[in-house]
Amino acid sequence: MKMIRLIPAMALGLMLFFTGCAPKDADIRSEIEKKLKANPATAAAAVTVIEGVATLSGELADENAKAEAAKLITGIKGVKSVVNNVTLTPPPPVFIPPVITADDPLMQSVKDATKDYPGVKAEVKDGVITLTGDITKASLPKLMMTLNGLNARKIDNKLTIK
Repeated sequence: MKMIRLIPAMALGLMLFFTGCAPKDADIRSEIEKKLKANPATAAAAVTVIEGVATLSGELADENAKAEAAKLITGIKGVKSVVNNVTLTPPPPVFIPPVITADDPLMQSVKDATKDYPGVKAEVKDGVITLTGDITKASLPKLMMTLNGLNARKIDNKLTIK
């Protein structure tokens, strides 16, 4: 009879022994964070650990850094698997310089745009439109919107508002 009572106690002891040996999620996360922070390419990655499953998140520069982050943590004791949810930093926007229209076609477009404004005189030189003369306050926004669409280098507005 004593043996029968001893078996559950031994089983409980073994269970406590083995669960006590496995690293806790917080300890695993701490070890992973240390390894990620030590590498400049992976330092921006974040990690959570639940029941030994390490989930990476955050934004890294490229695919190599993403793969490196996963590789760094696969050998850590207690990590059962790795879920790599790291995203990549988008490339910076490409600056496309505006197209500057040559003076002759630009001058023709400016003449067409200003023909309905008899008090306005326009001159074009090196892609710069210079406006002189008189215009009403109500007409100015419409004229400027039309001229801005001509891709001039600059519009030098010297108009007098009536």
